[in-house]
Amino acid sequence: MTSAKPRIALTSGEPAGVGPELCVRVAREARGAELVVIGDRTLLAGAPRVEHVPLARPATPGKLDSANARYVLAVLDRAISGCLSGEFAAMVTAPVQKSVINDGGIAFTGHTEYLAERARAEQVVMMLVGGGLRVALATTHLPLVEVPRAISTAGLLATLRVLDGDLRRRFRIAGPRILVAGLNPHSGESGHLGHEDAEVIAPAIAAARAAGVEASGPIPADTLFVPERLKNADAVLAMYHDQGLPVLKYASFGRGVNVTLGLPFVRTSVDHGTALDIAGSGRADPGSLREALELAIELASPT
Repeated sequence: MTSAKPRIALTSGEPAGVGPELCVRVAREARGAELVVIGDRTLLAGAPRVEHVPLARPATPGKLDSANARYVLAVLDRAISGCLSGEFAAMVTAPVQKSVINDGGIAFTGHTEYLAERARAEQVVMMLVGGGLRVALATTHLPLVEVPRAISTAGLLATLRVLDGDLRRRFRIAGPRILVAGLNPHSGESGHLGHEDAEVIAPAIAAARAAGVEASGPIPADTLFVPERLKNADAVLAMYHDQGLPVLKYASFGRGVNVTLGLPFVRTSVDHGTALDIAGSGRADPGSLREALELAIELASPT
């Protein structure tokens, strides 16, 4: 990079949601980075630096249009290619609407999975940061009934390796301490409330520890987040989306940041959705996007 400030791509997300207006507000304030907002210029009037990607059809705040599904992905693809080439030091993403992309005929489960495929990353991990917490997820956007089948010893070991590696490399934590949640109440209660904790999760933790990862557990989720435990931890690995994230969002809603670990570049995002009900009203809070940008700058900047 020729600039002392990191060059960061900011994707504007779902055109009918709050993403474009939040991007404009945050871009006007940005000081610690050379920020490039990617999206249709008609949605981003007032942003200091815009790279134009044209909409398929004009967007109306609050009204989804599947005709623009490929536009949303084209915006993402531009940021991804720029990160992979070294043009951008990081990417920050405003929220997308998964349902309308699928309605447009494109199979799409979320940013995290899409980024992993495009970047050809072997293993990625979704982690939320905020309220003094770092909470990573062993599974992401799955129906609850599918979670036990999605958890394996090999998969958890790979997740713990990625989490440990990026805490060291990106967050510059020399010896990360990771607390691992159990899946079942009381971590299975010696098999009386499920066998996954003893037969799947515990062996993964043992293998991770043998590989040099300071992981402990499985810890019952109802007592994992007490202050006495957390003060000696750098991150938590929850087994599923709604096991770990309600606690983090209670502590940080409106200021939380989603970080994708395991990618060859830094990616951060907001902790909220497209907020179609207030899109275009000027009432959307830019706090989470602002925090996402600040964290991206921190993670992308040289030590």
